[in-house]
Amino acid sequence: QVQLVESGGGLVQAGESLRLSCAASGSIFLINAMGWYRQAPGKQRELVATINSGGSTNYTDSVKGRFTISRDNAKNTVYLQMNSLKPEDTAAYYCYARAITRGTLWPLDYWGQGTQVTVSS
Repeated sequence: QVQLVESGGGLVQAGESLRLSCAASGSIFLINAMGWYRQAPGKQRELVATINSGGSTNYTDSVKGRFTISRDNAKNTVYLQMNSLKPEDTAAYYCYARAITRGTLWPLDYWGQGTQVTVSS
């Protein structure tokens, strides 16, 4: 099993920044990809950004140029630097990892509990 623990959410004003962190632990053999999704009230969960083990990144259009995802493979940790935050970025942000654990032969998806980001106008 893999446990994901997020931190860094909070309440900020529009234009300010936040940095989210997510540390993975457990019987990890390999983490293929990590990333962040978000879910606003009444809306479906959507991809924000992902990064694979080689460092290739993918962002949803609405955060390109404002958010940066990075990863420390040695620490099994993924970060999301969020700049120029907007009220529409308000959501619960969930960490994601696709990992192979010791004892499994294929990767499985794991999710964190979520951290709230609220941006006031």
